[in-house]
Amino acid sequence: MTIMALVLTIGAQGQTEVIDTAQFVAVYDYECRTQDDEGTSVTDSMQVVVQVGRTVTKSMPRSAYKKTNESAEEEDLIMIEHQEAVMHMPTVWTGFPLGKTTVREWIFPHEFEGSEATPDIAWTLTDDTLTVSGYLCQQATATHRGVKWRVWYTDEIPSSAGPWRLRGLPGLIVKAESEAHTFCLAELRMEASPITAPEKNPDVQRMAYAKLLKHRNDVYGNRQYAKNPFFHVPDLNGGQLSLGGSIRHMYVFQMNGQDLVFADGHPLLMKAYMYQPLEK
Repeated sequence: MTIMALVLTIGAQGQTEVIDTAQFVAVYDYECRTQDDEGTSVTDSMQVVVQVGRTVTKSMPRSAYKKTNESAEEEDLIMIEHQEAVMHMPTVWTGFPLGKTTVREWIFPHEFEGSEATPDIAWTLTDDTLTVSGYLCQQATATHRGVKWRVWYTDEIPSSAGPWRLRGLPGLIVKAESEAHTFCLAELRMEASPITAPEKNPDVQRMAYAKLLKHRNDVYGNRQYAKNPFFHVPDLNGGQLSLGGSIRHMYVFQMNGQDLVFADGHPLLMKAYMYQPLEK
């Protein structure tokens, strides 16, 4: 591959509309425990930002929030996005449209959007308490779409929101654990930032969420994925990247002694880890 640039060039952003205003913003540390393609244990980490509005909650990778609400050096943003790509965290709008949940994510070589009626999570409340991030919390448990969760929520923050798609308790979810995943509140900000809708991009493939979930798990859950993240793309023979198909722009950056590849502004992985689904 040719080194084409040292400054990230991203195509023109699609049009967005403001659909709500955050009453507060919660920042979570997120860890995923998995293995590499040789079976060695790996723990990946990133941050997830949740904007909690009056009618809409938006959960997203930290890089997505930084692009519109925080200042960041481009080199730092490139490294953050590349790390996040390993963990497959989508952007989730709960309550948009009304009564529904919308999920937007990029699964090479396309961007996808799935929508469904917001599902209820059948929580079982317990009497167990724990102080997490300075908040006295109560415990609740649930099995949601094949994954068992144990969470701690606090009524000191009167919101039914939480990280990713976890929600529906009488207080903000402060910590959530499954066998492979952990979310823990790192910061709470009382800021009125605008909550924007998904970009109006005609190239996004829209579908029922059940179909998107199946595609995600078929790709990332395949045993070939960790060794060859492009196994599912017929145009990429032997893992060789090209500008064929739907990819319009490709950039390769040399940072910290490694090549980081971006296609249409999205990081590509030359090697991945075994996928640990948040829902099955």
